[in-house]
Amino acid sequence: QVHLVESGGGLVQAGGSLRVSCAASGRTFSTYAMGWFRQAPGKEREFVAGVSWGGSTYYADSVKGRFTISRDNFKDTVDLQMNSLKPKDAAVYYCGARKVAVTTRSAEYAYWGQGTQVTVSS
Repeated sequence: QVHLVESGGGLVQAGGSLRVSCAASGRTFSTYAMGWFRQAPGKEREFVAGVSWGGSTYYADSVKGRFTISRDNFKDTVDLQMNSLKPKDAAVYYCGARKVAVTTRSAEYAYWGQGTQVTVSS
C-alpha cells in the first residue's frame, strides 16, 4: 500500500513557475508508476504527466515543453516542475500511484493524495 501527500501548491502569476511535490510512504515506492493529474471546478480529472518505475516520462500535449516530472526513488518523492504557467493550468493537482505502467486514465490508479491547489492569476 502507498500513502501519498502532495505539497507545494499556491498562487502564481501567469508566466511564472511552481513546483509541486508528492511524498510517498511504503517500502515498494520504486515499483509503482506515478502520475500527476489535475481537476478544475466542474471538470473531470485529467492526466498531466507520468513517470514509470524505470524513469520513462509521459506528458499531456497541453503541458509538453512547460512541465517536467521527476522521481527520486531514494527519497520516495515525485515532483512536477511547472514553468510558463497559464490561467488554464489552475486546478487541484493530485498525484496517483499504480502498479505496472503509466496510464492516462485516472480510474486505473489505485492510490491518491489529497491534492494541492494551484492558482494562476492573469
